[in-house]
Amino acid sequence: MSETQARYRLLVVDDEVEICNFVKSFFECRGFRVFQAYDGDDAVLQATRENPHVVLLDVRMKRPEEGLETLPRIVEAVKGVKVVLTTAVDDDESRERARAHGAVDYVTKPLVLEDLEAMVMKQVRGG
Repeated sequence: MSETQARYRLLVVDDEVEICNFVKSFFECRGFRVFQAYDGDDAVLQATRENPHVVLLDVRMKRPEEGLETLPRIVEAVKGVKVVLTTAVDDDESRERARAHGAVDYVTKPLVLEDLEAMVMKQVRGG
């Protein structure tokens, strides 16, 4: 782990605790400071408090489009944050809405951690 990487902050937002814990463990082993939230309101609170570089935000949580509803709130609350949406449902309309509301990327589940790591590193390096 490099000194630079240790300064990166990542917020993982998913209503499935197991997914949050899995992703958190993976990125902590790579030196990230990782925070978790399990719904949209908590995500905005955590984002405001922790000022993450990148947010991995699930589209479908307690409500079908909770992530898409939360996305603009996070982008507004944390200037310059990079938000990557994660979802099990891949459709063009959701991708378009995500980009229109400030998402930098969109990843479908199941998550491939090595691909996710490459995507997160690209974002923290200004990609």
